[in-house]
Amino acid sequence: MKRLILTDIEGTTSSISFVKDVLFPYAHRALPEFVRLHGDEPEVRRWLDTAAIDAGNVCQDPMLVEVLQGWIDEDRKHPALKALQGMIWADGYAESAFAAHVYRDAVTALRHWREQNHPIYVYSSGSVTAQKLLFGHSAAGNLLDIFSGFFDTSVGGKREPQSYRNIIAALGCKPADVLFLSDVVEELDAAREAGMTTVLVDRRDDYPAPRHGEACHGHRRVESFADIRP
Repeated sequence: MKRLILTDIEGTTSSISFVKDVLFPYAHRALPEFVRLHGDEPEVRRWLDTAAIDAGNVCQDPMLVEVLQGWIDEDRKHPALKALQGMIWADGYAESAFAAHVYRDAVTALRHWREQNHPIYVYSSGSVTAQKLLFGHSAAGNLLDIFSGFFDTSVGGKREPQSYRNIIAALGCKPADVLFLSDVVEELDAAREAGMTTVLVDRRDDYPAPRHGEACHGHRRVESFADIRP
């Protein structure tokens, strides 16, 4: 069978700066007004209440907004925050407040691999909704038709081998049939422990100091998707 490709987003297909300097600040700024306008809608309320409980039973929305903004600053991987950010980003994309960055070499390679019938999946700490928004509203256009599916941390944390075993089970394939691409060595370690083939994407734009030797933990290293052969 054709090898399946599983790719990270931030620092791999897309620049770290887009997430850190565009998406996170936008959600931080928009959160108070979003909660004021939509806080009574059932889906929004559900996630706000979940966050409130985990924040120590915060009762008032203005206080909860401050907590959530703090979580954004910390890049906390909380499901309620991820869900609310996805809703806010959907508004931003719809209003053309920004377009998602995807590296040109990634777009070219992903399209080529798709044409060669390689199934391509995404695994990111961002929610599946946020992943689809990013690839559906990229500066290179709508890229959603490239992908066969999406995974987020509902399958487990990205540095935990069991998460990758869960993905393998969901895909119904052999571990060695999956090529995992990421910029984070610890994620690659976990995927390799689960039996996947791995490649470290070490982009100069995101990592000015190249990682070589022991810093790569034995993973094959590339600086561009153009150097990857599935």
